[in-house]
Amino acid sequence: MAVGDSQFQLVTFQLGEELYGVDIMDVKEIVKIQEVRPIPNAPYYVEGIFNLRREIIPIINLHKRFRLKKLVTQDGEADFEGGFIILNIQGNNVGIIIDRIARVVAVDTADIKAPPQMLSGIGTEYIRGVIRRENGYIIMLDINRLFDSNELRKIIDPAS
Repeated sequence: MAVGDSQFQLVTFQLGEELYGVDIMDVKEIVKIQEVRPIPNAPYYVEGIFNLRREIIPIINLHKRFRLKKLVTQDGEADFEGGFIILNIQGNNVGIIIDRIARVVAVDTADIKAPPQMLSGIGTEYIRGVIRRENGYIIMLDINRLFDSNELRKIIDPAS
């Protein structure tokens, strides 16, 4: 999101029961679920890595990171139409697992409100703001605060 812009676009997706969004400028691409290879000594929320056109991408499970329940259907089965959103975090490509991609929405910066102290188990330090919509709200993640520099280094190079 460029400073001074009054409107920008969010890629929205579902994790559990909540709708989240990230600035479209931070999204490299969205891919269908792929085989993920586990990596030893990785943090508990790192599912592993996968190969995307010869680039090795670490995959993060935000359900584990934030202790979120997975999306379930009315009959109690896991409802998973997800994939990965590949984000550029501090110059590194990192994938996050999502339950369901929603859509790209235009947002006015004036519509972003400060998040409540605690929202769905995610601390406010990871949230840029909350945007009210006619059928609920979107929690806008601050991807640059999802991991501190030590965590990011362990995700990118678990042997370090």
